[in-house]
Amino acid sequence: MGELETITNLIHDRISSMQRTLDLSVAELPQDKIKKLGQELSDLERLVGAFEDCVEQQKEQLRHLKELEKTFQKNLEDVQHLKNNIPAHMPRTTGPPIGCEPAVVTQKDAAGLQTVQVENIKSKKSFVREMEFITMPEFESIPQYMRGRVSYDQLNATVQGINVAVKAKYKILHQSVKTLSNHSRKMHQRFKDQETKDTKGQFFVVEDDIREFTQVKLDKRFQGMLHMLRHCQRLRELRGGKITRYVLL
Repeated sequence: MGELETITNLIHDRISSMQRTLDLSVAELPQDKIKKLGQELSDLERLVGAFEDCVEQQKEQLRHLKELEKTFQKNLEDVQHLKNNIPAHMPRTTGPPIGCEPAVVTQKDAAGLQTVQVENIKSKKSFVREMEFITMPEFESIPQYMRGRVSYDQLNATVQGINVAVKAKYKILHQSVKTLSNHSRKMHQRFKDQETKDTKGQFFVVEDDIREFTQVKLDKRFQGMLHMLRHCQRLRELRGGKITRYVLL
């Protein structure tokens, strides 16, 4: 930009010099040469005017580019923030993706589909429910007095710990007692003894299960996180027989 302004000033200086020369030689130059020189000066002034217009356009484009640069920098910072703050646990999606139509099953595939359905019925016996991870909007909806200093990742780490305990417990329950070790048989019997008519068809764990299968500390902070999970409707407590059952919802 500085070079363009320098060139403009040089052109203006040249015009001024030519005008002074014209003034000094007006008495000696022939009339036709004076007219020609005047025309050249007029053309030169028009060129300078066009040149200055071009400079102004370049200045405007430069201002526009600087605004785009600021916008790009802001978007880059937002993307970097998202990259640095991706939740450790992403909520699961339920149902088919939006816009996806159900597949059409032909008669040729019917036999195979029936086989898959039979296998699915068998697999239901070994199905184990898992607690859904807490979403950020759900976490932010928890009252501050209840959250305390517990972070989003800490709460979902507890969710993961409970899921580990649930899967380990029901893996034992779904096995034949004959295939279990002595220790697993004792746990299998304890699991059965803890079941009641209210837990039929439900998945639950007790504190002993969490101690057995995870490294989660069952301290006051853990109890506070259980309150938060109840608030988010992830579990409910069922008391009886001097133990508390944490039933997944």
